Amino acid sequence: MSAANPTAATAPPLWEQYKARLESYREAKVNYDLDRVHEYTAATGWRLDDYHTELPAEPPGPPVPGGSFEAAKQVLLNYSFPPPDLITGIFVPDQPLAERVMLLRAHFLFFTFWFGVRIGGVTDERQDAPDGPEQVWGYNYRTLEGHFEKGQITFTVHKNLTSGKVRFQVKAYSQPDRIKNIFYRIGFKLFGRSLQRKFARGSMQRMRMLVGEALRKGKQTAAV
Repeated sequence: MSAANPTAATAPPLWEQYKARLESYREAKVNYDLDRVHEYTAATGWRLDDYHTELPAEPPGPPVPGGSFEAAKQVLLNYSFPPPDLITGIFVPDQPLAERVMLLRAHFLFFTFWFGVRIGGVTDERQDAPDGPEQVWGYNYRTLEGHFEKGQITFTVHKNLTSGKVRFQVKAYSQPDRIKNIFYRIGFKLFGRSLQRKFARGSMQRMRMLVGEALRKGKQTAAV
């Protein structure tokens, strides 16, 4: 039996390891015009995405303590749903969500890229939907200067209060930003869109997995 790696056991959390890099985005500006969001359509060259996946349902009514909605909310809060082989989100854990600046570590082939994003809004409300009222929780983040893309992505978890159905939804508008390095620019043009789709599909799958694990763990704890 091999001994545990003492260095790994004592390594500081990522937000401390990359504190300087994270702080460098603290005052960075959003890299697109927020006053022109209404113009960001497919007709004007923007990519519009809308993905969703069903999560384990709950009984009708408000979200159940320890249920699927709350489990998904925690996964969202921790930003643990993106595929770790593609994206890792690094942020100060005790910072209020609405004020969060996040450092994204992105992997592609043998490259590692660093991008900054900032939370643009938090949603925690009841909304009317075609299938009946929903409880909705989530947030969006916006790309900052230096990102290869410009735009906003919104992550939300919804519970239909009539049927009890729960779903995770990802919506985004985006467009490639100006990339100075010609090698990166060509690579992003060739692979950027496929990586966006891979991120979305992987996030759907990982959310289902993490919520399922949380629910099973909750049942095991309750049975003890």
